[in-house]
Amino acid sequence: MDGAPSVHQGRDEVFIGGRWRPAVSGQRIDVVDPATELVIGQVPAGGPQDVDEAVAAARAALPAWAATPPERRAAVLSAARDLMAARREDVAATVGAELGAPPPFAAAVHTDLPTAVMGSYAALAADRPFEERIGNSRVLHEPVGVVGAITPWNYPLHQIVAKVAPALAAGCTVVLKPAEDTPLVAQLFAGILDEAGLPAGVFNLVTGLGPVAGQALAEHPGVDLVSFTGSTAVGRQIGAAAGGAVKRVALELGGKSANVILPGADLAKAVNVGVANVFANSGQTCSAWTRMLVDDARYDEAVELATAAAAKYRPGDRIGPLVNAKQRERVRGYIRSGIEEGARVAAGGPEEPEGIPTGYYVRPTVFADVRPEMTIAQEEIFGPVVVLIRYRDEEDALRIANGTVYGLAGAVWAADEDTAVAFARRMDTGQVDINGGRFNPLAPFGGYKQSGVGRELGPHGLSEYLQTKSLQF
Repeated sequence: MDGAPSVHQGRDEVFIGGRWRPAVSGQRIDVVDPATELVIGQVPAGGPQDVDEAVAAARAALPAWAATPPERRAAVLSAARDLMAARREDVAATVGAELGAPPPFAAAVHTDLPTAVMGSYAALAADRPFEERIGNSRVLHEPVGVVGAITPWNYPLHQIVAKVAPALAAGCTVVLKPAEDTPLVAQLFAGILDEAGLPAGVFNLVTGLGPVAGQALAEHPGVDLVSFTGSTAVGRQIGAAAGGAVKRVALELGGKSANVILPGADLAKAVNVGVANVFANSGQTCSAWTRMLVDDARYDEAVELATAAAAKYRPGDRIGPLVNAKQRERVRGYIRSGIEEGARVAAGGPEEPEGIPTGYYVRPTVFADVRPEMTIAQEEIFGPVVVLIRYRDEEDALRIANGTVYGLAGAVWAADEDTAVAFARRMDTGQVDINGGRFNPLAPFGGYKQSGVGRELGPHGLSEYLQTKSLQF
């Protein structure tokens, strides 16, 4: 594309029924660049009336979209993927500005990954059979209805696409409420879907505050399924409200994933990849391997390796800021808590990074001498903080790995694949990377225990937005 990439500065409208219009309240939300602390745009603070109108538009559009042949739905998603690819630089610049992500990461992860996921659902919509024969029955897989999608700020476009693309592929209609910290790319996405030929009302966007617009959407009687990614505390509230209404939910919540390094594994590789995993996206990743488990014999060496690895992540260079001032103080509070409970700071700490006068930065931090019961080993910090925990033997490692309320992801490193897989099978978690296995955008993503309900990505993610009907002959 010609010219330098541009940051979308926001438009003072919500997108409902195929058109942009002002929000009812007339109030606005400032969007702040967390690296400069400057306002870079504004979006409407939509409220319950906007949500009502968006849900009504989605429900009116549902019959026709649900009846649209899957190959036609696939064509729209394919067109959207092509538009996302064509606008890669603008999308990356926008996410980079509103989230503070370094440019290479904003392009490769925040832009290319959701573009690939959009393409995967275009293919699934075209190829997946939406009915099957079982004995004397024909089983139909039909759209669940109107979807309320509430997305977080940490991977703003990826989390939108991971919900909206499978919902549209299934024949559902959608109302999206994106995180108020990162709403600009959501507006870009709405424009892309419109240009891709999506019929009016099939996708609707209401920007606004979580306790106002988000709550109104989650509790709306016209919504058939609520798909939410965010904190376990809010997910618990949404699950309770949905249960009272006998409504479907898909919840992708918190994590405190274990990176288990078994004796005989390549220690240097396991530690360096593990630190990189935690520090990516400034530690703002629900599936990050924030607990590194190492056997007694190699624990001290692992601490040295992790300390050296952390030194390569300079705030403002390889690692960006946290999303806002509140999140920065939250993470610093956890670092102070770790010190108070007796953990040793091997790298980083709660002090402000040197030489960076503005921006919501924290020091990439490595804790040693961490006990499994410490707060920093039990609660999700959501910042660039990794804790190293020693274990005696494999059973002790398993006890520690499974010893939190979460079960979203994890990693196992061993001298051979069979040993790693045998350990991974006993972990209470939804995803495990074996000896550095790469992220697979077609594999089901989701958690055990309090990490959530349901799965995203690939065919399993599509199934979340379908319900079944059987016809007997």
